[in-house]
Amino acid sequence: MVRMGEFACSAVAGHVLVSLGLGSCIGLALLDRRAAVAGLAHVVLPAAEGRADSPGKFADTAVEALIADMVALGARRISLEAVLVGGASMFKLGAGSGMEVGQRNDEAVRAELARLRIPIAASDTGGSRGRTIRVTVGSQAVTSRAAGDPEVALHPWALVRVAV
Repeated sequence: MVRMGEFACSAVAGHVLVSLGLGSCIGLALLDRRAAVAGLAHVVLPAAEGRADSPGKFADTAVEALIADMVALGARRISLEAVLVGGASMFKLGAGSGMEVGQRNDEAVRAELARLRIPIAASDTGGSRGRTIRVTVGSQAVTSRAAGDPEVALHPWALVRVAV
């Protein structure tokens, strides 16, 4: 379970990384399918603005922190790809209020990924409902489930089934 402001990674096939209650937060899954390493961050806010606590909490620190832990498990930066879930607008605010945290979180995570040249393989962001993200290590399957909806496979390889 990856809670608000936390991140985790694993290289153990079958481990499932989960973040529940992604409203305006972003669930950032990073995957290296060759090394079979996966990571998940539950990003709460766009920028740390000098705060050193909880690097997983902020978009501008979570991406690098997650990458560092994944590399320590054998992932290669050049092989990483991302899947984003969340970033909803949970409260009706006046247009132009500047308070759309979900949209700002989404933009901040995307900007960090672009800066680091990490491609986004899939995303399920925006809207007005909370979501859950699940990342299965090994298969690198990533799913999203919006409140009241069935679970949906997001990551392209999640759709591939191998007969044994």
